[in-house]
Amino acid sequence: MTNNSPQPDQALLRGARVLLRPWRTADREPFAAINADPLVMKHFPAPLSRYDSDALADRIQTHFDQYGFGPWVLDIPGVSECAGFVGLLNVSFDAHFTPAVEIGWRLASSAWGQGYATEAAACALRYGFHALALPEIVSFTALANLNSLAVMRRLGMQCDIHEDFLHPRLPAEHPLCLHHLYRIRREQWIEREKR
Repeated sequence: MTNNSPQPDQALLRGARVLLRPWRTADREPFAAINADPLVMKHFPAPLSRYDSDALADRIQTHFDQYGFGPWVLDIPGVSECAGFVGLLNVSFDAHFTPAVEIGWRLASSAWGQGYATEAAACALRYGFHALALPEIVSFTALANLNSLAVMRRLGMQCDIHEDFLHPRLPAEHPLCLHHLYRIRREQWIEREKR
């Protein structure tokens, strides 16, 4: 995230109301505000400091540099130039379902409840299944994160409670440790697109 111009090897994905675009240096400040919001970070171990938020932004850019995809900035034209992120990334820990590519999102609370996450995530899934030809994409979150679980279901992702898992980066006794795993395969997504 060294300048304000899009990188040519990073995708620009458009929905009816949303734009998923490459990161700019100017995104760091609003991104830090999102990561510092206790409401946004309710289902994560803790809000992030500015230092930790910038470190996360650096890791996202490294993922783009290495793989050509990652969590894009969610731009809602006319509403917010940086309402959070939505995108794809390689799962960075070992679990029964890895290696895998996950779809994830983190939106400013002001952007909740308006369908932006679902619309943007659909753009990212389309890119993952068509441009990247991924066979499957997963998503996961703590059991109490009902909003994100609802987005996963609206995207057509499916959950088997037998695949619930303890997140390896959290202590087993942590209240957020148990996670639901959702999956969608490429052929399922393509079938949904035909409807």
